[in-house]
Amino acid sequence: MIVHLHKRARTTPAIRAEIQAAPAHVSSSELAVRFGVTVPTIIKWRNRNTVEDGSHTAHTLQTRLSPAQEAIAVELRKTLKLGLDDLLVVVREFLNPQVSRSGLDRCLRRHGVGNLRDLEPSPAASPGHKPFKHYEPGYVHVDVKYLPQMPDEAERRYLFVAIDRATRWVFVQIRPHKTAAAARSFLTALSKAAPFQLQTLLTDNGSEFTDRLFNKQKQASGEHAFDRLCLALGIDHRLTKPRHPQTNGMVERFNGRIAEVLATHRFQSGEDLAKTIDRYVWLYNQHLPQLALQHQTPQQALKRWQRDKPELFNKRVINRPGLDN
Repeated sequence: MIVHLHKRARTTPAIRAEIQAAPAHVSSSELAVRFGVTVPTIIKWRNRNTVEDGSHTAHTLQTRLSPAQEAIAVELRKTLKLGLDDLLVVVREFLNPQVSRSGLDRCLRRHGVGNLRDLEPSPAASPGHKPFKHYEPGYVHVDVKYLPQMPDEAERRYLFVAIDRATRWVFVQIRPHKTAAAARSFLTALSKAAPFQLQTLLTDNGSEFTDRLFNKQKQASGEHAFDRLCLALGIDHRLTKPRHPQTNGMVERFNGRIAEVLATHRFQSGEDLAKTIDRYVWLYNQHLPQLALQHQTPQQALKRWQRDKPELFNKRVINRPGLDN
C-alpha cells in the first residue's frame, strides 16, 4: 500500500498507531520525548481514530466580501463581462480594498459566472431589444441625478451626467442647483472637456433643459436658456418623449451604476462623495471594457474613432492620469 504523507509530517502511520495505543497513564509529555515530536502532535493523534493525514483544505472558503458586495460583483461580471483582473480593480476600488484575487475568483465560481465564455449569448437567441443605430461620436445623452445630502451640507446637490452614444465616454459635474443656469454651465464645461465636436444632445423635458411642458403650446419655443446656448454652439438639442425615460436609457443605466457606488460607501463629507464619483468616472472611462464596444474601454474607443475619423475631433485624445485617494 502506498502511503501519502504530508511533506512536513514527523510521524508515520505506525508511530501514530503506537501513540494511540499508549496507556492513558502515560503523559503526552513522555510520549513527545519518546517519539521526538511536540506535545500538540501527541494530543492530536491521541484524539483521532485514524492514522491517515486529514485534508488541509479549509472546510469553509474564506472571503472578505459581504453577501451584498458579492451580489454587486456578480452583477458587474454579468453586465460588463469584465475579466477577473479588471473586475478586481473595480471591487478593490469601490467595494472592498482587502479582497484577494483568489477570493474574488472563488466568489464568481460559486455564483456560476467563473467563465466569461459561458456568459456570451447563444448565437441562435434573438435579441430582447433593438440595438442603437450606428452613431459617430458627438451624439450625447444628458441627465441629472439627485445626490444624497451629506452631514456637512445644508441641502442636497445634483449630478449632471453626459455620456456619448458611440464611445460611452462619460463627463460629470456636481452642481448645487438643478436650474437652467446650472444646465448652461454644465454644457459649457462639457463642450470644453469633450475631445469630439458635440453634434446632438438628448435630454428629458426637465425645466432646466426646456420649456416644452411649461407653456400653452406644449412645444419647445427655442427661447429657453439651454436651447439658446445649444444654438450658439451649433448643437442640435433633442428631447425625449414625455413619460418615456427609456428613450434616454443609456444615461439612466450609468446613473444606476453611480447609485450602486453610493450605496456601498459611507461618506464623511460632500467632498468625500465628490472624490469617489470622480474616481469612478475616471475608472469607467479609462479601465472598464464595455461589451457594446467589443470589450474596449471608452478611452480606447475614442482613440480608435480619432484614428479613423479625425475630422470629428477638436483635440487629441490623451489618457487622464490616475487620481489620488
